[in-house]
Amino acid sequence: MTATTTTKIMKATALLSAGALLLGACSSSPKKPKKKAAATTTTTKAPVCALTGAPSPLGAIPQRSALAAKVDNYQDARPQSGLDKTDIVFEEPVEGGITRYNAIFQCDNAPSIGPIRSARQIDIGILGQLGYPPLTHVGGINPVLENIGAAGIPNLDLGNFPSAITHLTTRYAPYNTYTSTDQLYAIVPAGTPNTPPAPIYSYSPTAPTGTAVTSVHVPFSGNSDVTWTWAASQNAWLRFYNGTVADKNADGVQNQAANVIVQTVHLTYGPWLENSEGGLEVQAVLSGTTGPAIVFRNGIQVNGTWSRDAATSPTIFKDAAGAVISMAPGRTWVELVPDTVSVTSVPNPTQPTTSTSTTIKKK
Repeated sequence: MTATTTTKIMKATALLSAGALLLGACSSSPKKPKKKAAATTTTTKAPVCALTGAPSPLGAIPQRSALAAKVDNYQDARPQSGLDKTDIVFEEPVEGGITRYNAIFQCDNAPSIGPIRSARQIDIGILGQLGYPPLTHVGGINPVLENIGAAGIPNLDLGNFPSAITHLTTRYAPYNTYTSTDQLYAIVPAGTPNTPPAPIYSYSPTAPTGTAVTSVHVPFSGNSDVTWTWAASQNAWLRFYNGTVADKNADGVQNQAANVIVQTVHLTYGPWLENSEGGLEVQAVLSGTTGPAIVFRNGIQVNGTWSRDAATSPTIFKDAAGAVISMAPGRTWVELVPDTVSVTSVPNPTQPTTSTSTTIKKK
């Protein structure tokens, strides 16, 4: 083989090799980049409080009992502290045409509660449906204190627990005794259940059929002339005195509720003297009986009745057709209104009504 032939063969081989490499490169598919896994978002809903039907403001349900605190509502006691941290508030009539609050705490913390005042017989009837939780107060007449003990209510009489008292220097006695949920839970007697209470109302975000109203007037007395006004922007009922004066807590937060219940009760007086002025103990039967009731929620009024089988049974509110009225999730404010007081509401002309409004009139 000549040198020229050898050279030609080498060039041909080189060309074939280059062609093979080129074909191999052309026939290889480029690798696709791996797709990144889509980011996942986990939404955790706050657990729901038993006594409000709403998510816990603390993000978790405190493993503790409910607490009741007697908060004064005389004019000199205002503005109060802690009512904006409650689950439920019961407003009860007492002697002299004034009212006091039985404020129920469980699912939130209140750094200040007060002013704390004395217990009343009606408190026992209120608290039975909550399983008789500890009752915070400052004293009371002997028959009432004896009945509190007989009912099995843990008695947090602050006169016996000075460590749970904060005396405000900006208030004068008897309107200067305050406490807090931290102070109170520290003195709850051993053996008290440290679990949340059972619900006493049913809750639904869907409003039942009712009459659209803008406000409800509950004139307990000249000292406690209450108006609740519907605030659609806040989805709440706002509390006022004398129609125009906002009822605010000491922290500046106006008292408000998702539900306002007008529970009409029959009052009797005596047999015990409650004060040196001759005021008789106010009594009301809250179980084993029934009476008229109106539930206000979501800007509507639902007329019906209330009933309670036994002292430890929840109060059941039913509409005119006999169906249980569900409450809106949130705070409930129960007005225990004497059947001698006329409660009136103002229809909302901008919204259609689906039932007839009723006024609870004086007897």
